[in-house]
Amino acid sequence: MEELLKVLENNARLPLEDLAAMLGKTPAEVSGMMDKARADGLIKGYKTLIDWEKAGAERVEAVIELRVSPKKSRGFDEIASTIASFDEVESVLLMSGGYDLQVIIKGKTFQEIALFVAKRLSPLDDVLSTTTHFVLHTYKKEGRDYTADETDERECTVL
Repeated sequence: MEELLKVLENNARLPLEDLAAMLGKTPAEVSGMMDKARADGLIKGYKTLIDWEKAGAERVEAVIELRVSPKKSRGFDEIASTIASFDEVESVLLMSGGYDLQVIIKGKTFQEIALFVAKRLSPLDDVLSTTTHFVLHTYKKEGRDYTADETDERECTVL
C-alpha cells in the first residue's frame, strides 16, 4: 500500500494500467487498494498544483504564525479545528518552536487577508498573538520547481 501511496503522491493522474504495471499488480487489485485507501482516510483528495502567478490570477497567499492558549481538556485541537473551519484557511499545522500554529490562507488581495486576520482570527478567545507573512513569489512548492519552464529534452537536427 505504501508504494502505491508514494506513486500517487507524485502523480495522481497515472492511468490505472500504468499504476498496476509499476506495482506488479492487476488494475483490479490497484483499484481495490485505492478504494480501501480512500475509505480508510489515507487518501485525503487529489490536487493539481497551479502556478497562479503565471496564470495571471489575482491571488495572495499568507503564512500566519499563531500563539494560542490551549484548552486544558483538548489541548490545541479545539482552537485548530475552529481555525480550520474558515473557508479562507488552506492549512493549519501544529508547530514546535516559537509559535504554536501555522495557518496558510489565500485571498484576492493583501487587504482581504489583513481583514481576515484582524476581524476573524485575532478576536478568537484562545489566540494570543499573530504574525502574518505574505508570500511574494513561489520558487518551489510541494516538490515542484516554479522558477523554470519545463524544457523539451528532444533534440532537433537541422540540415
